Amino acid sequence: MSAAEASARLAVLGSPIAHSKSPALHRAAYEVLGLDWRYDAIEVAEGALATFLGGLDASWRGLSLTMPLKREVLPALRSASPMVDRVGAANTVLVRNGALDGFNTDVAGIFGAFREVGVDHLESVHVLGAGATAASVLVAVADLGATRVLVSARDPEKAAILGPLATANGIDLTIRSLGVMDRSGIIPSAVISTLPGGAPVDVVYPEAVRTEAALLDVTYDPWPSPLATQWAQAGGIVAGGLSMLLHQAVAQVRIFVTGSERGALEREKEMIAAMRTAVGL
Repeated sequence: MSAAEASARLAVLGSPIAHSKSPALHRAAYEVLGLDWRYDAIEVAEGALATFLGGLDASWRGLSLTMPLKREVLPALRSASPMVDRVGAANTVLVRNGALDGFNTDVAGIFGAFREVGVDHLESVHVLGAGATAASVLVAVADLGATRVLVSARDPEKAAILGPLATANGIDLTIRSLGVMDRSGIIPSAVISTLPGGAPVDVVYPEAVRTEAALLDVTYDPWPSPLATQWAQAGGIVAGGLSMLLHQAVAQVRIFVTGSERGALEREKEMIAAMRTAVGL
């Protein structure tokens, strides 16, 4: 590792970003790995990413991207991983040799969050929200076996971008306005909320859904979310956004350290334990 890489800079970008727990996760990881790397949270609003990227120097090693930047970054990438091409969004950027290489670890995060609560197969899924994270959700649930997805979106017209992605992954997709009840009578295998923390959820789920369908709420601030509270009260299965954040961060650390998505790091088990402790998991 070069002298520059030994003291590299990294950051999570987005807006809002002050609440992010990514710095705690990454700092814990690099401490265990013996890397003197700086990882910050930096406010970058929609439309401002290109300017920020233009100011990167040789000290930078990587970026984590949250909303609304996961699609905005695509034109700036030198290369994109197969998962970025599949999802149409990148949440991870490796900075090397003056260029940007994009990856998507959100799908790995979704897998990890579901595995932690014993869910390894899905059939029918209800998704709340239709942003970049929803695209990762579609790919993840398809790989978990789902063939039917209902997306409830505040703006159904904007959600139409998910149509080709669903088709490419063998999913029968229905899009409705958020708050419109599903009268199909189908109890989904899972309900996945991609809505920002604190956003009102204009959907009421009957007890049968809350007891039979697993919930993944990608938010973690505030926690428990209103949906997570409803599920817990019914004794349902709840996977939290902090778990998803942990698993996608582990994949990011691998990329930032090795330049590759594949293969576990030395001391990875110890690293993950430290990351869990850092965020109270």
